[in-house]
Amino acid sequence: MHEHTRRDTEICYALRMIELSGKRVTVMGLGRFGGGAGVSRWLCQQGARVVITDMKTEEQLGDAVGDVADLVADGSATLRLGRHDRSDFTATDLVIANPAVPMPWSNEFLLAAAEAGVAINTEVGLLIERLPSRERVIGITGTVGKSTTTAMAVHAIRALGLLAVVGGNLGGSLLGELAAITPETRVVLELSSAMLYWIERVQKWSPHVAVVTNFSENHGDWHGHIEHYRRSKQALLANQGPGDIAVLGPGVGAWADQVRAITGRGPGRVVGMESPRFDGSLAVPGRHNRVNAAMAIAGVSALEPDAKAGDIARAMATFPGLSHRLALAHEHAGRRFYNDSKCTTPDALMMALAALSEESPGDFSKIHLIVGGYDKHADLSSVAALATRVAGLYCIGMTGPSIAQAARALAGPGAHGAIFEGPGLAAVVPLAIGRMRSGDSLLLSPACASWDQYPNYEHRGEHFCALVREHAGALSTSER
Repeated sequence: MHEHTRRDTEICYALRMIELSGKRVTVMGLGRFGGGAGVSRWLCQQGARVVITDMKTEEQLGDAVGDVADLVADGSATLRLGRHDRSDFTATDLVIANPAVPMPWSNEFLLAAAEAGVAINTEVGLLIERLPSRERVIGITGTVGKSTTTAMAVHAIRALGLLAVVGGNLGGSLLGELAAITPETRVVLELSSAMLYWIERVQKWSPHVAVVTNFSENHGDWHGHIEHYRRSKQALLANQGPGDIAVLGPGVGAWADQVRAITGRGPGRVVGMESPRFDGSLAVPGRHNRVNAAMAIAGVSALEPDAKAGDIARAMATFPGLSHRLALAHEHAGRRFYNDSKCTTPDALMMALAALSEESPGDFSKIHLIVGGYDKHADLSSVAALATRVAGLYCIGMTGPSIAQAARALAGPGAHGAIFEGPGLAAVVPLAIGRMRSGDSLLLSPACASWDQYPNYEHRGEHFCALVREHAGALSTSER
């Protein structure tokens, strides 16, 4: 599926499931919110001798260090922070690579491991190798909507009275739950392009049911090129066979044929969802959530062909939604405040705007919009162009100045009064609240990742909610 340099092939050292007891294992990346803690704990429980190494310092990692403090205290793990030592990658039996590490084919430490003949794997790869059956596994990917689609699928499966667990990008590590996962347990995995890049190389695995919600440009900082991003996403189907099913959303209906032309393999059945929409009752707002629900229903129906369609549809009516995904954070005096911090792409932003303007499609004139954050090298011109359509465009973070500059150039002098720049949320939230009128909404839907200022989108969303409560409360006092 992928064609990079010769070293890209070298780094994908073939791995067999190995006995971990007594083995030396290097976990590459604890992460600012403890992403490596779950796999480190599980490895220690298997009797491995673990080194956890991260380029960030203890101060930069903050509370994440506390997640493994007991492992370090009892001697199960060694913590190496502020640097990577080459010997930790060459004088070891196994390296667990953090999928967040961009362009791993050119990472000097992973290359050193591969050249030394050291096996390389990932947390989700360790899980996949140990699942009792792939026949109960549904894997979900896509540029936008995959988290909500995954959560909806799990919700529906459980509503059918079946045991289901969720992992990958959503729900945390499932390694600690392996003992309770039987061949009858339904396993729902949200899989990022980075995870799929590694799965294709190490496990050569695809789920029984593969769901692709959609595809658009994203993660240029990791992949370097949109075609590499596309091929990584397509890897979800690359090892499917005649008995497997692919549910393919808008714009990706040809992927099964494309994969088959490259690999000679592919799903036995394709469920095309070029215009998905669920018309039943939903508790979560927005046309995009009707699309997500339709994709989830198709995926669950493929996994559970004996389930009644009506039962699956009724389960959707009770789905409560996910935090930080167009969640109503506060409401006061006819003003609404929405936390959509999970929005990290322009496409996701447009879906949020459409959801809030369903009664008057395309009319964003009562929406005050906060955008900007970490630079993933995506095209943000469509975000800047919103300046003439929203009540106010508030630009923050690393990409804030460039969005504001482009917005002013596109809008012309007359709209400059509605374009604002600030270093972060603390600067623009009170400014936006002061400009709001009854009937207006304040929407945090950044179209950018959070890593320039926050460990993750959850922290960004929580900060926004706290600021809204603080400043809307002050406004409430002044209005009495």
